[in-house]
Amino acid sequence: MTKWDYEADVVVVGSGGAAFTAAILAQDQGTRVVILERTDKLGGTTAISGGAVWIPMNSHMKEVGATDSREEALTYCKKLTDGRAPDALVETFVDVGHQMVDYIESHTPVRFSPMTMPDYHPEENGAKKGGRSIEPQTFDLSVLGEWTDTVRSHPLYPFMGCVTSEELWHVFKVLLNAKNLPVELIMERMDKGQVVHGKALIGGLLKACLDRNIPILLETRGRQLIREDGRIVGLRAEKEGRDYFIKAQGGVVLACGGFEWNVELQTKFLPGIITHPNTPPFNEGDGLIMAAEMGADLANMNEAWWMPSMHTPGDEYEGRPYSNLCVAERTAPHCILVNSQGKRFVNEAATYNEVAKPLFNVNENGTGHRNLPCWAVSDSQYREKYSLMAVSPDDPEPEWFVKADTLEELAAKIGVDAEGLLETVGRFNGFARAGKDKDFGRGDSAYDRFVGDKTTPHPVLGTIEKAPFYAIPLYPGSLGTKGGPRTNNDAQVLDVWGNIIPGLYAAGNAAAGVSGPAYYGGGGVIGTAMTFGYLAGIHAAAEAKRQKQEAA
Repeated sequence: MTKWDYEADVVVVGSGGAAFTAAILAQDQGTRVVILERTDKLGGTTAISGGAVWIPMNSHMKEVGATDSREEALTYCKKLTDGRAPDALVETFVDVGHQMVDYIESHTPVRFSPMTMPDYHPEENGAKKGGRSIEPQTFDLSVLGEWTDTVRSHPLYPFMGCVTSEELWHVFKVLLNAKNLPVELIMERMDKGQVVHGKALIGGLLKACLDRNIPILLETRGRQLIREDGRIVGLRAEKEGRDYFIKAQGGVVLACGGFEWNVELQTKFLPGIITHPNTPPFNEGDGLIMAAEMGADLANMNEAWWMPSMHTPGDEYEGRPYSNLCVAERTAPHCILVNSQGKRFVNEAATYNEVAKPLFNVNENGTGHRNLPCWAVSDSQYREKYSLMAVSPDDPEPEWFVKADTLEELAAKIGVDAEGLLETVGRFNGFARAGKDKDFGRGDSAYDRFVGDKTTPHPVLGTIEKAPFYAIPLYPGSLGTKGGPRTNNDAQVLDVWGNIIPGLYAAGNAAAGVSGPAYYGGGGVIGTAMTFGYLAGIHAAAEAKRQKQEAA
């Protein structure tokens, strides 16, 4: 028999949106919960994210004049998942997600506001032009007391810490031009201790956990599940350099992120290596590995929440290179993405998930990736209006900028076929003047136009013809992987035969993604994660009570 160092009813591994939601629900059902966090900071990827939550039929949609229905939501979601996620899980997400939001708002300090961002594929049947994405309102982090500094901060805080996503996109248009940053508003919110985005979401959920006296063990890494008589009864963790055994009467909830920082797992499962992840550098597949050791069936392992990324030399986060999200450099007018042949290969203004996927397209001869390396090419018209790698138009240009007086010279500097680049730019300029991209449909979607510059003749199309010209390398990034143990409607992990592994649950990026290859809309990661964290907490608590009754 295992000698336990700590005993609880439900053990939650991780501290992001899925984990905290699971812990809150399990505790509210009358069970004893403990949370394990591998690092000395709380919040995981959720804390440094935009904090948006994509939820159909949420109660805030009416605030932006939007309506929704189960039929519309399922039509949209099932079209995007394309049969690569179980219909039952998609239906569960649609049916339960809005209930989860209502519960969180009524039982925690978290409050949401609707966003005007359209669904990521607004032309599909059942899509909405706004309202399904909601984001946390500002949160006063000081109410956390001694726990305040444990909440993970974004590398670009306060830039990303004090201005909401709706403000960034719609009000101040900061993501197109960093000089639009509302400095006075930021200083005011900083003085008041107010944060937004994922930090606000985690702050509110953490406050709810602290109010419930849920123990949180920092720097405690889950390493191995323990099974007795066919069910998971706890796990072995690493704490202060030694083994630490924790009992779980009802079960263990794995909510500790994906494997985008584990090159070995990436090599085995993904179509290419995520060279520039956009998450804290601790998502190494701990939950996936623990579940696999127990015979869990794995699914959706070749998918990720893809993100085209850029890197400013010298930028670091937690001792690793930090990669920026590529936004204006591909969505604003006067820019394109090209491969080594100088050819475009994608609608640059599409969702980041769709833009990044073609980076791994294989060459016609079956070797190598056709669109890597990739370059964002722009001109002085772009430089005069928009930010380039957070360098605003008024900022001096850093030495690492790749700059040339002609496209031919630029091509030589970056190792791109000059003839191909000239042909591509000439063709694109014709599209820009006509206001119609005949090759990739850039600007045809309402989403494209939302992320563009609405003050220009065309929000995402503009010629590239005014010297000097610029090129910035673009890399494969990710907001997390989407593969992991397969689960049922209660977030219970299934084995390779489709049987439930008693006492084991998974949610968020530690589980097989319930959206398959799709990205429904802004907040699609956290929305599904919190929904199945909610279900995991409820079921694990009920299982703990059942186990106690049987033992009595």
